[in-house]
Amino acid sequence: MSWKNSLFFGLQLDEEQKIYVNSMFNNRLTIVNAKAGSGKTTLAVAVALYKQQQNGQKLLYTFNPTEEDKLGFLPGDLSEKTAPYIVPLKDALIKLNQDPQRAIFNEVTNFGEHAWVYAEPHTYSRGTNKEGLTIILDEAQNWTKPQFKKFLTRIHDNCTVIVIGHTGQCDLPDPSMSGFQDVINHFKDKPYAQICTLSKNYRGQLARDADEL
Repeated sequence: MSWKNSLFFGLQLDEEQKIYVNSMFNNRLTIVNAKAGSGKTTLAVAVALYKQQQNGQKLLYTFNPTEEDKLGFLPGDLSEKTAPYIVPLKDALIKLNQDPQRAIFNEVTNFGEHAWVYAEPHTYSRGTNKEGLTIILDEAQNWTKPQFKKFLTRIHDNCTVIVIGHTGQCDLPDPSMSGFQDVINHFKDKPYAQICTLSKNYRGQLARDADEL
């Protein structure tokens, strides 16, 4: 995959972002530790969209519901329960001119003519096999080491895996429980993996200053 004048789906990429996009095409595992507003989720979804358009590969978007014990008590079906956690996915799809209502699988649409994205918490991964997918593991700073191990051991080598996080913004009650840095350290020297950083927040000065709190 290449892009003209640093453009990818109409997105103007800086040098760090180009390294990130290249890694997602060239490695089985890309881990990005990036600041808020750096485009990390949007670019990952853009790569997934390209793969879907080229060969029909589906996207699995997964996350850790930080209030997991309350998930079963939330009203509605699985799509409605998980809706608060997939706002970054929906925002990325909209930026890429994709309608989230048509793109994201749910109990009504099924994987059909339009739906190509499956969004679910890692909670449901025990005993499953993940094959032939692009997989985005988002808000990785909110995953514990056992949760990473449970999920990543489900994945076959014909998947492209993108782990997205920001060590500066952990939502766990005890931030020391985050396994994100452990995962970075564990995979940094693997031949099929690359660790990327995105340092620029494109939202503006206020957001950049707030990220330093």
